[in-house]
Amino acid sequence: MSAPPEDLLEWQRLALAVLRKSGRAGEDTPPEAVADLLATETYDGLRIAPLYTAADPAPPAGAPGHVPFVRGASAAPRPWDVRTRHAGPDPKATRAAVLADLENGATSLWLAGIAPGDLAEALDGVLLDLAPVVLDNGASTPEAARAFLALPGSDKSGNLGADPLGLAARTGEIASLSVLSDLSKLSPVPVATVDATVYHDAGASDAQELGYATATGVAYLRELVGAGLSAGMALKQLEFRFAATADQFATIAKLRAARRIWARVAQVCEAPHLGAQRQHAVTSDAMMTARDPWTNLLRTTLACFGAGAGGADAVTVQPFDARLGRPDAFSRRIARNTQSLLIEESGVARVLDPAGGSWYVESRTDALAHAAWDVFTEVERAGGMAAALRSGLAGDRIGAVRQRREDDLAHRRQPITGVSEFPDLAERRPVRPPAPLPPEGGLPRMWYSQGFEALRDAADAAPAPPAVRLVALGPVAAHSARVSFAANLFAAGGVRLAEDAASPVACICGSDRSYAEEAAATAARLRAEGVTKVWLAGRGDHEGVDAYLYTGCDALAVLRQIHEDLGVAP
Repeated sequence: MSAPPEDLLEWQRLALAVLRKSGRAGEDTPPEAVADLLATETYDGLRIAPLYTAADPAPPAGAPGHVPFVRGASAAPRPWDVRTRHAGPDPKATRAAVLADLENGATSLWLAGIAPGDLAEALDGVLLDLAPVVLDNGASTPEAARAFLALPGSDKSGNLGADPLGLAARTGEIASLSVLSDLSKLSPVPVATVDATVYHDAGASDAQELGYATATGVAYLRELVGAGLSAGMALKQLEFRFAATADQFATIAKLRAARRIWARVAQVCEAPHLGAQRQHAVTSDAMMTARDPWTNLLRTTLACFGAGAGGADAVTVQPFDARLGRPDAFSRRIARNTQSLLIEESGVARVLDPAGGSWYVESRTDALAHAAWDVFTEVERAGGMAAALRSGLAGDRIGAVRQRREDDLAHRRQPITGVSEFPDLAERRPVRPPAPLPPEGGLPRMWYSQGFEALRDAADAAPAPPAVRLVALGPVAAHSARVSFAANLFAAGGVRLAEDAASPVACICGSDRSYAEEAAATAARLRAEGVTKVWLAGRGDHEGVDAYLYTGCDALAVLRQIHEDLGVAP
């Protein structure tokens, strides 16, 4: 193997100098160890290096519009389809929102849970030959499909949204796949949606989301081919729905890997030229917060960018207030304009596969595709996706990842701005009417912020705002960092700083030196003043101190204990 180039060696030396100053590397650490010290790992066990070069392997991605479609289904740049979601129970209000969206930038519609009998009113005035409609009706899909197909107009497009395995994942009830073959005999419109967001919302890794989507898609192909469709016609019946997150590179790699995997499936079906996966990317439900909801504007913008740069055919941006209830006209407008800005002003859609050729993106796409293929083949060996859901295989595999996510969230290794980090206790959130509840009974549903938000809710419901007394030792320069750290952590649980000495809980903040000299005496003084629980910001073993909070601690456990110390009802 040839020696690393001089510029790489220089980077290693400079990075090592920083690591030594931070204490993460010793004086005897060699420069070639820098990459391992700075590398991270995804929930799929994939290593993310701090630096990628031409030496990092990845197979050729091909040309845009050609097999294996990693670089997109089209050979020419084109804007993605701006798809807006509508789930309100009132068809009149839905119609008004639909028309407002279509008149102001939306190019297709996603109707979730609209009663079959209300579709005619909800779509009154919509030119169905121009605006594709994707249905999402769960168990009532056959009725909704027939109602939609009966509407005036012969050139409808979109998707009828049949997804029996996705419904099973949500409700726990295994539905018959025959709905796919039944609808395919009635409709010129594609009939099936493989909605992988149900796995993402349950806490799945990216490879699990892709692997279970692929297994579901293969099951649908088998059903449609068994009903008499050719493999090529069956491939045209499917659209895939994936979650886009604020981790833009993860989203880009996920969409590119999904296309590569599906192209392989099409190749096995002897229809490689029809293996361009139709993708609908939706900004993640799980990442949305109910607290400080305006930060969701930033999350969804990053997710939309990742989806667009990753080559999604259609994108839905969730309104920032989606966790609070039914979005209002303003939040829907901002969600639409997020896409319009990225398409028209930033020019993301003017470039085919803008991340293509990046050593990092190509390497991550390749690694993720292999990991997802392993998930897919495990499901196939277990008897297919229906069997994996019925046996609990999928749920167990996702549950293991979800536990790791929850641990990262609790320890703030995965921070949530506005919730677990930099919360605003004075926020005045907008009020929205309740939204329809999602179905239950299948895979659990998680929101990354739910643990901290539950504590905030309990604090808000307390008769008096819970508060902790901060006691600073020494000059400001010696205690300010730990005072800020402690105050920020307390606020994540809705706990304020006491303005007087009345709180039964206190937290000592200072330097390690001041702790050695003053912590024990300060704790004794606090107890004499009526404090019943003494915390200290930092690590150690100091007389009179009951508990410690520090960088990397289990913040949720700390906050739950402080709620208990203060008598806040859970």
